[in-house]
This record gives sequence, structure tokens and C-alpha cells, in this order.
Amino acid sequence: MIGTSGDGADLSRAVWRKSRFSGNQGNCVEVADGFPDIVPVRDSKDPDGPALSFPANAWAAFVAAIKTGELPSA
Repeated sequence: MIGTSGDGADLSRAVWRKSRFSGNQGNCVEVADGFPDIVPVRDSKDPDGPALSFPANAWAAFVAAIKTGELPSA
């Protein structure tokens, strides 16, 4: 990874995590906490690849929609 997200945020010290619900199927994304306005997201199979960043409120709405069944989980 080059150390930045698509919007230029410095991710060189990001601590990445997977959801505890992700299992070991290899089709996971990882997110990095600790960024107040964005949620960086990357492909767990390509940790040195690019990362996307989403506005924190948009990510929260996405996660809420998954949890409430508005969007299919798989």
C-alpha cells in the first residue's frame, strides 16, 4: 500500500481490522478505526493494494442498513 487512501488521507499508521463476523472465507474487507471523518476500507486479500475511504456518516448508514436487513448480507 502506498500509505494513502483515494482522498489522500495518510494511512501509513492505520490499524486494520476485520469484522468478527467475517469468518475465514477470504472474501473480507478490513476497516481502520481512528479517523474522525472517514472510514478507510481495503481488501483483506490485498493488504498492500489501494484503500478506499468513505465519509464516516455514509459508512455508518451502510452498516446500519446491513444490520436491519435493508441490504442483503451476502
